[in-house]
Formats: sequence, structure tokens, C-alpha cells
Amino acid sequence: MMRSSEDYVPRLARRRRLGRLFAFACGGMVFLAIVVLGVLLVSLMQQGWKWLSWDFLNNFPSRLNPEKAGVKSALFGTLWLIGLTAAVSVPIGVAAAIYLHEYATRNRLTRFIELNIANLAGVPSIVYGILGLAVFIRLLDFGRSVIAGALTLSLLILPVVIIASREALAAVPDSIRQAAFALGATRWQTVRSHVLPAALPGMMTGVILALSRAIGEAAPLIMIGALTFIAFVPDGPMDAFTAMPIQIYNWCDEPDVIFQELAGAGILVLLGLLLPMNAVAVGIRAWHHRRKAW
Repeated sequence: MMRSSEDYVPRLARRRRLGRLFAFACGGMVFLAIVVLGVLLVSLMQQGWKWLSWDFLNNFPSRLNPEKAGVKSALFGTLWLIGLTAAVSVPIGVAAAIYLHEYATRNRLTRFIELNIANLAGVPSIVYGILGLAVFIRLLDFGRSVIAGALTLSLLILPVVIIASREALAAVPDSIRQAAFALGATRWQTVRSHVLPAALPGMMTGVILALSRAIGEAAPLIMIGALTFIAFVPDGPMDAFTAMPIQIYNWCDEPDVIFQELAGAGILVLLGLLLPMNAVAVGIRAWHHRRKAW
């Protein structure tokens, strides 16, 4: 027997209670995560703060004299990696996003490509390390060089860059495109002069967050054979290298307490690179939202 609309009871009070309970549970989980993060940061500060100095940043690693060990080679190797990774992944990712959203026709092929890009964004980083080992180290014979590491990390973050750039392009109102077309602009003129400037803050946020992920990745670099001990700074993209995650991993593997403290100091230096990048991404997004509100 079907119930009439008069028998329908909305149960609004019950729904409000469930909503408040769910919000309380979410807030509790966020608070717990912040507390755990705070405990970890305090522990790192206690371990590594006393080692943070200009000498720590300017000295090379040393197993024989850990009191004077530093992260110079790993720090410069990380800067080389991120610079080359951005130079490779950002132009390709943005160009792919522009083509898929602004030029490609909506058919089975483009939907298949978009589906695979979304799937690639969730692939574990170790898989990209295996791919980089097979292609860049063995097939192309780049060796354990900076360019091999940068290309591997580019493969890792490229799907994220493409997805973030497409979302930023999709957020631009179609009225902007239609207005440009109505004034006689070509599609490229419309994209270059109107769509890209409007989508640029969202693209930059996605790119910065993707690069922040690449900075902290150790598994792909281990797979391609990044060296754990280097006492020189890379002079070019074909030189051998190490990176901050590799150096931290190497110190954590040592049994002496002093190396554990050096690892804590290295983590603080890595956080010093990551947090400003994330802060810039958050600042760009907040500025973009304020500008849209105006």
C-alpha cells in the first residue's frame, strides 16, 4: 500500500542531530590529526634543532665525522631536481590540459585518455620509479643522473598537473569564451588572452602542490639508484646526485643516536622547503577567491 504525502514525516530534528554528530566527528578527527602532527613536530624539534646552523647547510655529509656533517649536496640536489621537474612537467601538463579542455572533441578517445590520466594520478610512486629505471636508466642510458631523477618525478606529478590545470580551465565561465568569440577572436587568442589569465591562479596552486609532493618522494629516487652519499654539488643535469629524502633515509638507517638527530635536522630543513611552497599555494587560492568575490 502506497503512503500518501500526508503520512510523510520529514524527521528534521533527527537529521539535524545526525548532522551535528557528523560535524563533531569530523572536527574530532581533524583535531586528533593536528595533535599527532604537533607531537611529531615537537619531537623533531627536540632532536634536530640543535644541529640547525649555517654549517649544517654548508657542509657535506660525513660518516666518519658526523659532528660536522651537513646537507649541502642533498639540498642542492633537491633544488636541481625540482627545477628540472618543473621545467619538464609544467609546460607539458598545462599544454595537455589546454588541448583536452579547449580543443579536443568529446568522444570515446578523449574520455578514455581522461580516465587513464585520472587513474595514473593514483598510481603508487614506486611504480613510477620502476618505470624510470626501465626507461631512463636502462633504455636511454642516462645513468644515475639528475635528469633521470627529474624525468621520473615529472612522470609522477604530470597527471596531477594535468588534472589541476583542467579543473582550473573548467572553472572559467563560458561567457568569457563566448564574448571573445563574438568580438572575432580566434580560439587560441581566446585561450591565451582571456581563459589562461583567469585560470592561472588555480593552475599555479595545483602545480605548486604537485611539486611539493615531488620534493618529499624517496621511493622513485631509490628505485633509479640515487646515491646515498655524495660529497659534491651537481654541476649539470648529467651529474650524479642525492636528495633530501635520500639523505634523511640514509641517516635514519644508521644505529648511532647522532645520526638520528641529524635526520631530524634534515627533516626540518625539508619542511622549511615544503611549508613555504604550500603557503604560497594557499595564499594564491585565497587571493583568487577574494578577487572573485569583488
